[in-house]
Amino acid sequence: MRAIRASLRNSSGGRIVLYRFDDLVLDTARRELRRGEALVAVEPQVFDLLALLVRARDRVVGRDEMLAAVWQGRIVSEATLSSRVNAARTAIGDSGAAQRLIRTLPRKGFRFVGAVAEVAQPPPEAADAPAAGRGPPALAVLPFANLGGDPAQDYFAEGMAEEILVALSRVGGLTVIARNSSFAYRDGAADLRRTGQELGVGYLLDGSVRRDGQRLRIAGRLVDAGSGAQLWADRFEGDAGEVFALQDRVAAHVVAAIEPALQAAEIGRARPGRLDAYDLLLRARALEAAFTAEGMAAALDCLGQALALEPDNAQAMAAAAYCHAQRHVQGWAPEDAAGRAEAVRLARAAAGCAPDDAQVLWMAAFALWNMAPEAGERARALFARSLLLNPNSAMALTLAGWIETMCGNGEAGRGMVARALRLNPRDPRGWLMTGTMAIAAVIEGDHAGAVAWAERALAQNPRFAAALRVLAVALVKAGQPERAARAVQDLLRIEPGLTVSGFFARIPVPLEAMARTYAEALRAAGLPE
Repeated sequence: MRAIRASLRNSSGGRIVLYRFDDLVLDTARRELRRGEALVAVEPQVFDLLALLVRARDRVVGRDEMLAAVWQGRIVSEATLSSRVNAARTAIGDSGAAQRLIRTLPRKGFRFVGAVAEVAQPPPEAADAPAAGRGPPALAVLPFANLGGDPAQDYFAEGMAEEILVALSRVGGLTVIARNSSFAYRDGAADLRRTGQELGVGYLLDGSVRRDGQRLRIAGRLVDAGSGAQLWADRFEGDAGEVFALQDRVAAHVVAAIEPALQAAEIGRARPGRLDAYDLLLRARALEAAFTAEGMAAALDCLGQALALEPDNAQAMAAAAYCHAQRHVQGWAPEDAAGRAEAVRLARAAAGCAPDDAQVLWMAAFALWNMAPEAGERARALFARSLLLNPNSAMALTLAGWIETMCGNGEAGRGMVARALRLNPRDPRGWLMTGTMAIAAVIEGDHAGAVAWAERALAQNPRFAAALRVLAVALVKAGQPERAARAVQDLLRIEPGLTVSGFFARIPVPLEAMARTYAEALRAAGLPE
């Protein structure tokens, strides 16, 4: 892998090189793709893939080299790889049919075949160079533009931005620039890169407000201040007579959507060659998000390295405890007292070090619930505190809803997950939400609904064991034993040694009625005793 990474370095003795092809310029130092003076929006992984192909244009780049360079060796599906190649083609005006610039060589890989000119550049200014050790992302909320032309609406536009700023300030692991600094840009920020440099932030959030009669339309977007690339955008509409309720609703949606968008962007910026704690944490989050046994183990290794560098890093401790718990829930880790004790220790230490970090608290709570059944009430209290600090965290709502559902508080738990789905219906971890709704439906005896919810979860993440278990149970109860047996076979492929007794020894199921339903249905579906 070292050889592959070395091949990604500039081949011109340390000089900065621009790559020109067609009417485009690829600037790897600034991580920009430009067509003339206009920036072309490119996702981080797509940019890395394009840079790899352009630099290695004298040969075919195989799948393994792509995985090592772009995904740091993490295994991804063929569909994911194809989607990134297609996105790279779209960004440079190519297509899979034309293959004018990026050519596919079946069973071998890809090659950049366009004519490329290399132009050496002087080193970038210090302001553009990456810091020796990055910390959590910093973001500024700029004043929203009033596009309606009515000065009376200025108060609403400014209030909208302030509501979002306050809500984002509750997000753990995120630095939000104070209002007095960011609101100095009331006249608009024509040069986003300069604005980001002046405010010292990596990300900017801006937007606009427009009134049409009694309807208000609010648009917002999240921009990478370094490249100008748009990372997220959405719009909302509401009645002008309910301005405060509309401001609250928009702020909640923005926070729920931006949290995973920022995490994805930061993961894309992680530097594989760096060994500081923050980059190791980002690498671990990318590995955990892949949701495989190997990825979880590798994530824990990265987090162990991060904690060796910064023993009091609460984010790393909480992430490690969470990974331990997910491995436990999935059956991807051997059952041993030492592993449980380490997860519990990390969870308690993280919550103690960062009692006001909402993200740390929900991760610690999930670990305590699964790894220390006797600490169930403590876990629920941590979930409650996390939601008090940041009521718009889709993950906190989802996992807290899961636990409340398992405790028999179905209405409350289902309400939390439904709110998470409303806040961010495109959340990349939506499978956790729909899987939890399936569990709630089984507890309520809605077996057809449980099947539908579980199938939605598995369509997004076929490795989610909790969804496979609830699907098997719901199918037995719905009178479909053959389909239930197939679900159990899929479950056994994830965890070959799973048994009914082993499941109950590992997973806390406080509701006796739920435990009986699961035990009877899993046996009927063919899970060994």
